[in-house]
Amino acid sequence: MSVDTPRRIVLLRHAKADWNEASDHERPLAERGRVDAPVAGRRLAETGIGFDLALCSTAVRTRETWKLAVHALPQRPRTVYEDRLYEASLGELIALVNETSDEVSNLLVIGHNPGMHGLADALAGGAEGEVLSRMNRTGFPTSAFAVLAFNGSWKSVEHGVARLVDFWTPHA
Repeated sequence: MSVDTPRRIVLLRHAKADWNEASDHERPLAERGRVDAPVAGRRLAETGIGFDLALCSTAVRTRETWKLAVHALPQRPRTVYEDRLYEASLGELIALVNETSDEVSNLLVIGHNPGMHGLADALAGGAEGEVLSRMNRTGFPTSAFAVLAFNGSWKSVEHGVARLVDFWTPHA
């Protein structure tokens, strides 16, 4: 694949988690999260994006979100459970994206806030219509996702390289 290949990165925040006595990493989904995750999966399927790779945080709530969302996709992408997504800084998230093979055209990242919102905002050098202001106004709630498009190598991903083309939340 050429490094000028059009690529998309979709950033999905985990569904609503329960607040229980477990450690933060072990928090499961709340009832609302178990309802919203499959809805997010159906909406991801409606985008028509065929994901080549999904990077998912190892936290319980992200794994449960992915398990419930992936069933709606027409094809399950290769999934890598990545410890480094949990509590990752913006720089760490960009470094993870930079490690993606150029054989991948469409990447899905299932992670946490403030990282997902921060990464979407940092990468978006432009946006379709009012989608960027809508994303920033809503604050990237649970089960939300952002779709960013760019041309080039994954190694070239940096601030402002992409265009925010879609932003979806389950409770608009």
